[in-house]
Amino acid sequence: MATVLPRMLSFLLVPLYTDQLPTEEYGEVSLIFSYFVLFNVILAYGMETAFFRFFNKENDKKSVVSTSAISLVVSSFLFFIIALLTKNQIAILTGIDVKYITLVIWILLLDALVIIPFAYLRAKERPMRYAVIKIINVIVNFGLNIFFLLFLIKLTSKPSLLDYICKDDFEISYIFISNLIASALTLALLITFYFRVKFRFDSELWRRMMQYAFPVLISGVAFSINETFDRIILDFLLPEDTAEHVVGIYSACYKLALFMTLFATAFRLGIEPFFFKFSEEKAAPRMYALITKYFVAFGSLILLAVTVFSDLLKHLFIRDQSYWDAMSIVPIILLANLCLGIYHNLSVWYKITDRTKFGAYISVLGALITLTLNFTLIPYYSYQGSAIATLAAYGIMMLLSWYFGRKYYPIPYDLKRIGFYLITSISFSCISFYFAKSNYWISIPLLLVFLVILFTSEKRELKQLFNK
Repeated sequence: MATVLPRMLSFLLVPLYTDQLPTEEYGEVSLIFSYFVLFNVILAYGMETAFFRFFNKENDKKSVVSTSAISLVVSSFLFFIIALLTKNQIAILTGIDVKYITLVIWILLLDALVIIPFAYLRAKERPMRYAVIKIINVIVNFGLNIFFLLFLIKLTSKPSLLDYICKDDFEISYIFISNLIASALTLALLITFYFRVKFRFDSELWRRMMQYAFPVLISGVAFSINETFDRIILDFLLPEDTAEHVVGIYSACYKLALFMTLFATAFRLGIEPFFFKFSEEKAAPRMYALITKYFVAFGSLILLAVTVFSDLLKHLFIRDQSYWDAMSIVPIILLANLCLGIYHNLSVWYKITDRTKFGAYISVLGALITLTLNFTLIPYYSYQGSAIATLAAYGIMMLLSWYFGRKYYPIPYDLKRIGFYLITSISFSCISFYFAKSNYWISIPLLLVFLVILFTSEKRELKQLFNK
């Protein structure tokens, strides 16, 4: 719940945004969030992952907590001051209105200050408090978006105090004001963490944590390029009069792949502490292999299910038909995100052997592929070129992680079963989307056949697991 709901927020808001905003304005919002993702990664600079590693590794856990907290507080406020002083230059460089830049700077500061408090709750296995705060953030953000975009104008039809906050053509600002209020409330709910921490900075520990975290930062920046830079490049390469429209329809249809992203993200956040905790166990490689196989099985099912019902989903979540031109990217982005999820599972080898530099190498290569293919394909294929670039980058990253993992931390993956699930799901998805579009008499039986395949293939192991 704590993982899925916050990421569901962007998906739940798609019907609201696409109903209330023209494609061009939704494209502008998507561009701002693209920069948002990049700077969130930069401000975290891998410290969350380093925190988990050293919290499980070091005897003096209080020193790990205080050192990482001090590091992020200092760096966050330095960024905040520099960004506010240069916000006009940032606005010119990005082409984004300075009033949006100011709001985003405040949100980035507040979000950075809760990274270690949230990580601490996960490390101490306090899922209820973690979940409640995350869910409150979602409810407040979602509720304020609905209030500002749907009801504020109706409530100000008669003179009232709300007239002071109701302004014409202020929809985009309301989106980020909602985010800002939710982030401020989240920090307020976690502020007691900073009162309990004994602020003691261990410079030698910080140096080792930064050595571990720096490759994670590089990986994170590369991932943000893979995930969001296609919108920025589309805006840069396409004609000015159509760029934001294309970014808008591409971003809206891209959201339908969020079912895969949610599954992969929830799985990763839940399983990452397990990977570290049981890395010294003899049975760890076999368990990692089993986990990856089940991830691929369920991920393949999601790929096929979302593809089969993509036409239904677009009517539910993207009701404005002006956005539907980009629906052709949905199966490609779904498969790309499945490859990314598999990559995260395969990456366990370099995290538990402290070879995070390999993660940086692979991620940088993926980012280079993303940038190269986007610049090459967009002039000819527009947003479809961006979707192909995303799939190519994540697919190659997945294969490289598996290749190097065989050498440094061999894991006995069931490649035959994994490959069979992937090929079957991709084949059925292609038949459903490209040859039997909207024909549920063909598509739904394909989905049922795949479910039968999964059940008959895994029923013995599943029965053993449930008996345990």
